[in-house]
Amino acid sequence: MSTIILTCFVVYTMLLFLITWLTSRKASNDTYFRGNRKSPWYVVAYGMIGASLSGVTFMSVPGGVYSGQFTYLPLVLGYILGYLVIAYVLLPLYYKLNLTSIYSYLGQRIGNVSERTGSLFFIISRLLGSALRMYLVVFVLYEFMFKTWGVPFWIPALVFIVIILMYTFRGGIKTVIWTDTLQTTFLLLAAVVTLVFILRDLDISFVGLVSQLVDSGSTRVFDTDWHSNKFYLKQILSGAFITITMTGLDQDMMQKNLTCKTLKDAQKNMITFSLSLVVVNVLFLFLGGALVYYAQQTGFALPVNEAGVVVNDKIFPSVAFSLSFFTGVVFVIGLVAAGYSSADGTLTALTTTFYYDFIHLDQSQRYTEQQKVRFRKMIHISFAVLYLLIIIAFKPFHNQSLIDTIFDVAGYTYGPLLGLYAFGLFTNYRVKDKYVPVVAILSPVICYILKLNSQEWLWGYQFGFEIILLNGLLTCLGLFIIRKRK
Repeated sequence: MSTIILTCFVVYTMLLFLITWLTSRKASNDTYFRGNRKSPWYVVAYGMIGASLSGVTFMSVPGGVYSGQFTYLPLVLGYILGYLVIAYVLLPLYYKLNLTSIYSYLGQRIGNVSERTGSLFFIISRLLGSALRMYLVVFVLYEFMFKTWGVPFWIPALVFIVIILMYTFRGGIKTVIWTDTLQTTFLLLAAVVTLVFILRDLDISFVGLVSQLVDSGSTRVFDTDWHSNKFYLKQILSGAFITITMTGLDQDMMQKNLTCKTLKDAQKNMITFSLSLVVVNVLFLFLGGALVYYAQQTGFALPVNEAGVVVNDKIFPSVAFSLSFFTGVVFVIGLVAAGYSSADGTLTALTTTFYYDFIHLDQSQRYTEQQKVRFRKMIHISFAVLYLLIIIAFKPFHNQSLIDTIFDVAGYTYGPLLGLYAFGLFTNYRVKDKYVPVVAILSPVICYILKLNSQEWLWGYQFGFEIILLNGLLTCLGLFIIRKRK
């Protein structure tokens, strides 16, 4: 089976390189950074589904149903509110200013230090978040395939990074837009195929499965305990602000939107994508319910760690490999697709941010266009190396569902971005630009301390993903304190 899976992996990778060849011919810096502003909006919308889901949603959302039922759904419903803000507040701003890097807005509105501060928080956020998404893909393939061959963990990690580096090296965002469509297709196919095989093995219809899940309490959506970090109102609010920050203030996601021809196209893309994402997440939740029900009905032993605790992130792959040879192969291809989609756009976005916001190479008159391309390629490779190091370093610390870890990280690193943009958009004040990094660092530190002690200090209240909102408010307050008096 391992040989067949490896062959499928090679064939899939060759498909990606074919798309790369077609999209990167005569590529320039404008192709790499902006896709020549010619991307069809519906292609961007479809491809962004895979980029948003990634390997974490692919495994952590279905696996999370085991312990959390459908309480992830209110978070997804909150996404819709966030996407409306992006479509009708942020996208008009970005198109009006004709931005390539969205953090250039901070430079124009507040100052160069603020621009670098915002882009630095994005770089930290994306390097950590996207590397963890990619880590999960490598981890599962290692556990179920490479480990049996005696291959060290770092080798498949290196192979993945090199492949992603190669197919994004020239075409950049234009290549990513089109490869994401392929990856979205295989990611969704893996979920649907696994669900169909479970229904077939249990000899039950989808309607019958839903009825069984409802009766067993597996579809519980709303956690009504306000102390809980899964309290549904907190989830909805958190979903809205997670979307605004992790999509609307995220260079990776917005760079794809900014390749659309017009603002109206970008807005159509965003609305279509938001509705599609809700449907897809519901599919993955039902897949998670089907996995748990399958284990209950067949006596399948769910994967556990050394302490005997079920590992949520391993439930989907364990069942997929046990169902049939075909589901195992489709799962691996879907997983590989999820891994690629979570990393390719990130490398391009990180390169764009550093190029435009840190060294302002786009404005430099000292270098020829050929020299600028060479610098851009060096930056691209450097971020790929950092990416690989984070993936390798994280393995000893993987002890919970990674979707929680990623949102925990985002709550601290995207909060200052939320505060910076809110201050810029909704006030007319100028600030003492050199003090902005102090505010941006203090805000997440205060939030971290508060989260650690919230149960003791706030009558049992537990912070969930809504910590990002508090972080943004504290950043706004700090900017108000350092505002200029005139």
